[in-house]
Amino acid sequence: MRNIYCGIADIRKRVFAEVAKLAYEGGDYRRIDKLPYEILPGEVGNERDSIFLERAIVGERIRLAMGHSIRSASEQGLLSDGVDKTAIREKYYEPPLINIIKYACHACPDTHYEVTNACQHCLAHHCSNSCPKGAISFRYGRAEIDQSKCIKCGRCKAACSYQAIIRFERPCQEACGMDAIGKDAYGRAEIDQNKCVSCGMCLVNCPFGAIVDKGQLFQLIHSIKSGDKVIAVIAPAFWGQFGEQVTPGQIVTAMKILGFQSVEEVAIGADLCAVEEADEFMRHVPEKQPYMATSCCPAWSVMAKKEFPGAAPYISMTMTPMVLTARLQKKRHPDCKVAFIGPCAAKKLEASRRTVRSDVDFVLTFEELRGMLEAKNIDFANIPDTPANYEASAPGVGFAASGGVAKAVEDVIHRLDPEREVKTVYAEGLRECRKMLRIARTGKYDGYLLEGMACPGGCIAGAGTIQPPEKSRRVLEQYKASAPKSNPLESDYMEDLHLLHDGEEDWSLVGRH
Repeated sequence: MRNIYCGIADIRKRVFAEVAKLAYEGGDYRRIDKLPYEILPGEVGNERDSIFLERAIVGERIRLAMGHSIRSASEQGLLSDGVDKTAIREKYYEPPLINIIKYACHACPDTHYEVTNACQHCLAHHCSNSCPKGAISFRYGRAEIDQSKCIKCGRCKAACSYQAIIRFERPCQEACGMDAIGKDAYGRAEIDQNKCVSCGMCLVNCPFGAIVDKGQLFQLIHSIKSGDKVIAVIAPAFWGQFGEQVTPGQIVTAMKILGFQSVEEVAIGADLCAVEEADEFMRHVPEKQPYMATSCCPAWSVMAKKEFPGAAPYISMTMTPMVLTARLQKKRHPDCKVAFIGPCAAKKLEASRRTVRSDVDFVLTFEELRGMLEAKNIDFANIPDTPANYEASAPGVGFAASGGVAKAVEDVIHRLDPEREVKTVYAEGLRECRKMLRIARTGKYDGYLLEGMACPGGCIAGAGTIQPPEKSRRVLEQYKASAPKSNPLESDYMEDLHLLHDGEEDWSLVGRH
């Protein structure tokens, strides 16, 4: 279950807070070697049998949060080894972004069906009669499944009147919409990086906390401390992440305490993205291409290019809201650095691409930002509310939830051409996105605008979020209701669109995604 507070979430919170505190305090970074003992004091493990194993896992989490590459259990070294290479103002993410701490992995059994104690020894034997391979027999009246014969079709599960048969699947494998997770020689999870699109769904669904992404938290704070003008651009999914009663004004004040020069909303970039995608759709569909797919979710667009290369030309060439917002800030403040704060793990990979890295210097998740807040002991209850100049339209804000991008583009088209029919379809979760593209390949979606979101629920359910998606959606709807504008075309930044395309001839268009 996502976003249920547990020991794993607490460890992540502590790790980010300690890494942020280490960066803010500076000095002798060799004290990093003591952090696992401070985070996990005592002599008895809290969750595992060995306190030493728990500390080793926490230590590796700390290294990854600082941007280091993962180490195996066979590698000897201190946590502080190489810290001088990460205690710098600028460091791009080095692939792979998503990593498995092998000695934290439970090596869960492979996918299979099994009979539970709920079996009632019934006389009908529906489970056995429905099995096409004769894999079910009975012992003392209770059903048993011969795993060597079972083909995992699930018919027995569907046939059981008592729901006594369960399908067991590794949570990480179940969450991975790319089928990128297999196992190594020891049965531990292993990621096929050729398939992985860094959505992070495995990360947040592993009940053992064995999957971790890298961070730039350490480098961001060093940049702030060195005097760089760092502007935070925050994704619209932030609403409610730090508490339902926390206001935008309080968040702006808190982030300035952290050292950010200013805070801008990425929903402004979403407005411009909707306008540009609407124009692109109206010019290209159906005259030049059968359909157009949105571009704002990097994991979705990378998946499309990996598995459906024929669909690549139909993905919008519009820059993502993150890049549009960041580029706007760089045009207005050429000497600034931009930190994107959002819900997404895949944005970290997007920002490291050659075509984007000059616009976005840092990417942090909401979880990592919370670590910075913890490091500075910021309590929102003690921060007075102040007006925040949020200017985006309601549809721009709506980008954060599934279906929102297509709706925003549709609203723009209807404003520009009220007579034009706009057909849209959207999918959330990479498995559903793959199904949508398979259908599109048959021609069924010709003339459509396709929206894909890698995370079930959209950005509000990203790997870096803190609150449950259903709660975030409710708060997001409240934000949309109070938005000052009803259509992206009303954006005050429309006149700045030309600035964002200066020098575009140097860009690789397909590489934007």
